[in-house]
Amino acid sequence: MSLGIRVGDLVFASGQAPVDAHGVTVGAGDFEAQARQALANLDTVLGNAGSGLDKAVKLTVFVTDMAHQEVFARLRARFYAPPFPAESFVQVAALADPEWLVEIEGVGAVE
Repeated sequence: MSLGIRVGDLVFASGQAPVDAHGVTVGAGDFEAQARQALANLDTVLGNAGSGLDKAVKLTVFVTDMAHQEVFARLRARFYAPPFPAESFVQVAALADPEWLVEIEGVGAVE
């Protein structure tokens, strides 16, 4: 599995979990902390391929509870000004680790 792959002027990043560099879950029970970590991880993957979170054109946010949508919208506003990247916000029954509340994948442009 690839964390991210560049195709032409786009980078496609796999879903990024709320884990630190050692694979430890960040912010157990804290959606905002987990979302920040997942976004930071996404930024790293995109950046390693010549893009970055600031150049994201599409985000897919997988959550275990749709109630987190408002918190994510506030968090997104800290990273982006309108127009925001296209976004899908999807509730799932579970993620790979029961402590995870969010996983985020994205597509970034390379300029």
